[in-house]
Amino acid sequence: MEVYQIRVFLEVARHLSFTEAADVLNLTQPAVSAKIKSLETELGTPLFHRLGRKIQLTSVGEFLLKHGPKLIEVENDLLQEIERIGKGKSGTLKIGCTADIGNGWLPAKLFAYRQKYPNLQTQCHIFDSPELLYRSMTNNEIDLGCSDLSFADVAEISSIAIAPIHYALFVSPSHPLVTKKWVSLNDLKQHRWAISSPESPSRQVLEARLAEIGLSWADFPHVETVDTTSLMRVYLTQGAYLGFASNFEFQLDCQTGNLVAISLQEFALSGNIFLLTPKGIGDVHNLHHHKSPKSLRGAADLTPAQKFIELLQSDRKSSAPSKDRPIQMRSPSFALRSSSHHRPETITLSIGIQNGTIPAVTAGLIVQRLQLLSHFLPQDGRYSGTKFQIEWQDFATGAPIVTGLDSGKLNIGILGDYPLLLSALPDPDSDRYNTRLVSFVSSNPDGSGNAFIVPHQSKVETIADLRGQTIAVPLRSSAHGMVMRSLQAAHLLDEVDLISLDSIQAVKGFNFPLHLADSYAHFAPFHDVACRQGKFRHLIDDNLDRLPSFYGVVVNHDLADRYPEVVVAYLQALKAAQYWYHHTPSAPAQVAQWTRLELDLVTEILTGAYQSTPTARFFSETVIRPDWIALHIDRLSKIPNNQNLTQIDLERWIQPEFLHQT
Repeated sequence: MEVYQIRVFLEVARHLSFTEAADVLNLTQPAVSAKIKSLETELGTPLFHRLGRKIQLTSVGEFLLKHGPKLIEVENDLLQEIERIGKGKSGTLKIGCTADIGNGWLPAKLFAYRQKYPNLQTQCHIFDSPELLYRSMTNNEIDLGCSDLSFADVAEISSIAIAPIHYALFVSPSHPLVTKKWVSLNDLKQHRWAISSPESPSRQVLEARLAEIGLSWADFPHVETVDTTSLMRVYLTQGAYLGFASNFEFQLDCQTGNLVAISLQEFALSGNIFLLTPKGIGDVHNLHHHKSPKSLRGAADLTPAQKFIELLQSDRKSSAPSKDRPIQMRSPSFALRSSSHHRPETITLSIGIQNGTIPAVTAGLIVQRLQLLSHFLPQDGRYSGTKFQIEWQDFATGAPIVTGLDSGKLNIGILGDYPLLLSALPDPDSDRYNTRLVSFVSSNPDGSGNAFIVPHQSKVETIADLRGQTIAVPLRSSAHGMVMRSLQAAHLLDEVDLISLDSIQAVKGFNFPLHLADSYAHFAPFHDVACRQGKFRHLIDDNLDRLPSFYGVVVNHDLADRYPEVVVAYLQALKAAQYWYHHTPSAPAQVAQWTRLELDLVTEILTGAYQSTPTARFFSETVIRPDWIALHIDRLSKIPNNQNLTQIDLERWIQPEFLHQT
């Protein structure tokens, strides 16, 4: 029985005439008769008595005349509701998520959604694991999903990052670690841990990071697995255990002081919350470009799911700075395809860094301590199954790094301006460049990062007073370059003896006899430390040659040519370290602790980004300045034993394309 048959019957019953009903329905009289005949056949009983040209309702016909309009009303209601749902004016949004997101991040979004669209209903389905969320999505049981694992490798689902999520160590207020602002997983192996079930996203995030840094649960002998957040809370508060979770899982506990969150160095960057949609809903990708789904569809109304996407898009517009895109951790993937047909390969990365040199810390010390390089190294494609062995080699100056790059013992080096140029000299036998300049690290526009210092009792007041004296300086360092340029400009280069500060084993704090040289030159922070300890003072002279100073990243040609993705990964780690230093209030204090320097000295030397009114001598940046480099080459090449710097072909040596891929 069709609803349309009921419509035809009701018109015939009202008029008791096939002809008049046909006129109202805009049908022929035989068509009306055929509809009634078909309906009577399906019901198995006549609806009309035929009395010549007149018709009368049978008892069944009278019953259908009384109750038939209800069927028409139901049909009209259904059609109207379907139309309203299609136009987004009513309906139900079914959204699924894991427990931490459902209890922490999502409620505020659903509340805002209901306030904006009161005619739309919402249903939130919380799943115990990403696996159950995946099944519900592929079975069309929910419209959208939210997860802290990426579903980028799942063919049926689109996945896009929409919000940050932070991971930390959680302890009770009485735990011995509670006074720490930052701790490393490497230092927590002997502590007792309470860890969520293997299916939970936070555990999968932790295990993925442990694998990146070469650890596993076998390195942690005291681990208890707990099935619920409530049980973990008991372990933390009553048993002095350590717990790992997202910022949403113990949000209320931290607000009330029941638990304390401690930052983990290996999780210095935030992770991502991903919005999941069935493949085919392309509107989700507009979140990356701050485009409104409605604007792309013209005047068409949005579905409930698309309205939720639009709400998230407006949130991203208002919260994300346009010029400072957040740098976040790469989240583990659900159902990551780990099979590989490539032969396993071990790639050793030997990196020369200067951890005591504050302007260079974002390229070495911070990347090393936060384990950022292991996180960004490629894992897919030709690198599936590849094992990376990272060797950090810390040096006091750049000279041994230049030597290591030249001999092939180092793959990557962090260098100041003058040694950076020395690393660029082509091989005299092959005319081949051993290194590539791929990024700057920090810049000092006024050149104040390098300085002369003299003992307090010295009578030296200007650079002219250095005539006939001995100057100790780390040879082949940025300070050495500044000394040579300044003496050359003052016509004193042949009248001053330069001795190697390296050979007298100068250390941080300049704890050596003052009589070893008449004056000294060094780069930040070493000349600052010497002056702060009271034995030295800076030589202030406007005649010093203060070209802009800078630090950069060079890689050897073999690494750049054979493994360009690894170079890109290192630059991603560098940018992440700079982002952390600039955006984390406690970062300078942590750097001060690592370097054993005073906090105000660290912030006096390095700031996170360029400012029109400088607050520090150096600011972090990655953009290479060829004009600055050319200026150094021009000045230095006029100095004896440096004429070969003119052989550097900047267009061949500088390769910013690696930076562009980050």
